[in-house]
Amino acid sequence: MIKSMTGFGVAGFENEQMIIQVEVRSLNSKFLDLSLRSPRQFSDKEPEVRNIVLGILDRGKVSVSIDFIPKGNQNLPVTINQELFKTYYQEFKSLAEQVGEKSDDLFKLALQAPNVINTVPMDREENEDWEQVKLVLEEALRKCDGFRKDEGASLYTKLDENIQVIRSAFQRIKQEEPGRKEKIQQRIRNHFAQWMDENSFDANRFEQELIYYFEKIDITEELVRLETHLDYFLKSMKEESGQGKKLGFISQEIGREINTIGSKANDAEIQKHVILMKDELEKIKEQSLNVL
Repeated sequence: MIKSMTGFGVAGFENEQMIIQVEVRSLNSKFLDLSLRSPRQFSDKEPEVRNIVLGILDRGKVSVSIDFIPKGNQNLPVTINQELFKTYYQEFKSLAEQVGEKSDDLFKLALQAPNVINTVPMDREENEDWEQVKLVLEEALRKCDGFRKDEGASLYTKLDENIQVIRSAFQRIKQEEPGRKEKIQQRIRNHFAQWMDENSFDANRFEQELIYYFEKIDITEELVRLETHLDYFLKSMKEESGQGKKLGFISQEIGREINTIGSKANDAEIQKHVILMKDELEKIKEQSLNVL
């Protein structure tokens, strides 16, 4: 069954030493596009987080938010260079006075200045904290993946309905195809009956031209290929994983056959069915973009 790339998952953990909260959101994307927000002490863990996300969610525009709150009297995971902070603050304040600007935001500005706040290398205990964070992260990712499966079931139903609408229009075209050929043949007979009586011509050559003309407007092969593509689309939706790109390619082939039928048919009734199929195909293409 198919999976959606839209998902959400949240997980948490709390004990006497810490509170951990992880939230994961995902949207459709051709590749893994990871956006990570985490505490400063875990800033060097992004490659590891990326590998964990890739192993569970595969691809998509994924946003991961990690909150880590230590309890009790613990050392800060960062160091603050107080002397450098004061120097920045005094310099900014002096510049503000020179240009007559307010000094309301100087504290924040000085705190964010380079090398004022530095990450403390993780010791053994903090590495143990990260191991716990990873467990919570993996739980949130699994919940997000479960959300994707549920959304995928809904997507499957919608795509199946779209394909059935196209198949219904396809069946109507098959039913009307013999009548279309008969109308074209009758029209040709009516147009040329008098001309053929009054003029001499090569009957064999005329017959060859008619055969060539009918071959040009024949849509039998397009109908066969269209039915094959529709069956393959439904079959591909039932595969284990990674159907999104394949469904996109099949949709392109379906569109190619529908367009050819519309251009060759030269029939108002069949054009109505072609327009209906195109409308449903656009819905399929849009939905397929969200299939993993």
